[in-house]
Amino acid sequence: MGSLTLIPHNAHRVDVDGLAMLMHVPTTSLFEMDEVSRSVYELFRRVGVADAEMLRAELGEQFAPDALADCLQSLISLDILRDSADPGKPLTVQKVEDIPLSTIILNVNTGCNLACTYCYKEDLTTPAKGEKMSFETARAAIDLLLVQAASRDKVNVVFFGGEPLSNMPLIRQVVDYTEARVAELGKAVDFTLTTNATLLTEDLADWFDAHRFGLTVSMDGPRALHDKNRKTVGGRGTYDVVAGKVRMLLARYRSRPVGVRVTLTAGVTDVLAIHDHMINDLGFAEVGFGPATSGPIAVFNLQPDMLKSVFEDMKTLGRRYVDAAIRGENIGFSNMHQLLSDIAKGMKKAVPCGAGLGLLAVDKDGDLHLCHRFVGSNQPTYGNVTTGIDVPKLATFVETAQDRSAFGCKTCRIRSICAGGCYHESYARQNDPFAPVYHYCDLLRDWVDFGIEAYTRIMRANPSFFRAHLQPRSAA
Repeated sequence: MGSLTLIPHNAHRVDVDGLAMLMHVPTTSLFEMDEVSRSVYELFRRVGVADAEMLRAELGEQFAPDALADCLQSLISLDILRDSADPGKPLTVQKVEDIPLSTIILNVNTGCNLACTYCYKEDLTTPAKGEKMSFETARAAIDLLLVQAASRDKVNVVFFGGEPLSNMPLIRQVVDYTEARVAELGKAVDFTLTTNATLLTEDLADWFDAHRFGLTVSMDGPRALHDKNRKTVGGRGTYDVVAGKVRMLLARYRSRPVGVRVTLTAGVTDVLAIHDHMINDLGFAEVGFGPATSGPIAVFNLQPDMLKSVFEDMKTLGRRYVDAAIRGENIGFSNMHQLLSDIAKGMKKAVPCGAGLGLLAVDKDGDLHLCHRFVGSNQPTYGNVTTGIDVPKLATFVETAQDRSAFGCKTCRIRSICAGGCYHESYARQNDPFAPVYHYCDLLRDWVDFGIEAYTRIMRANPSFFRAHLQPRSAA
């Protein structure tokens, strides 16, 4: 054998309770290292390049030649070790020739009856000025979805706003139309909706239940925290109204678990207290936290010290999640659910999400956006529901997004999970959807390491947790 060199950006070691876990970065696959692989890997980490003579001198007395050869071959096959004369393969950009949609997001109204201080929506307005999507536009969007999803067995329709419940007549029409169309095609459909809950009624809750909607409520915690930012257009806090509506909904809703999305802002960062209130006082099935770092009003955004503190609190809650998982219990922390699902499946992302590929958002005029966050922004659109998707234009965006090596993503150890981060987060903060979310990078790397530790501990103590709780959630 010639000399071999370590490709450090293709492997990452995390030690967990005496185990040496190796993440294969290109695929996020996780391996437990034995004594041979640990010794070989650490030798290459120390020296960088080694040949057969050095390996024999350093490790020949500890391990049999066959064991060393098998280990080297495994690491070479994973491209963790490479012939030192081999420059490696250049980055391959997957060409985009079609847009195989699975999800369409309908922005059914620009109007909202709340005036949350951190809202990112650039087209948001008051209820009186709200511009509602017409049924003709929505129907064309569903037809476009079904054409682009011809090879899929299931499609997803998401209702967004503004406050989507302020255009319930349209939502009812779309559901009736879509259910009839998918039945004709032998497909299934999944409806989801995010709401501030203020307009919920018992009749609506029962109707959503009958159509098995996936519901998420936007709410920020106990009264003192929620009312800081989530106010009516007139400036009044909304906790009492929302909490009452949520209790009504959760008492009646049976078809699917209902989750809550919490936006963490300056002054609203008590992750542990918020989770406890949402799960134990209100009864939500899951709580997901979204730190605000690039909202339009900077005073509400989390600054670096706040963001670091939030991630530490999320890790504290994550440890409670792990302890509960080992007991076979699920405490409903959706950020941990997602992290562990990514690790369990072995992510290999070329782009950060399905925006522009499996998912597009439709505005009131039928124009197509990368996702719901871009509706109302100054970013380009990619066709219209009546004329179809501008495939060349969208393909150029997705192909460009696959290569962020100019920003340093090429050698990042979480590139197959993050892939550069949210397009909209980058656009809102840096006015460039391709620029990585640098303010998150170190924290996200630490969060993934924490996830590897959590995954390893749960797998050792109670592997059935994943089958009982994560797999059903992913399927839903």
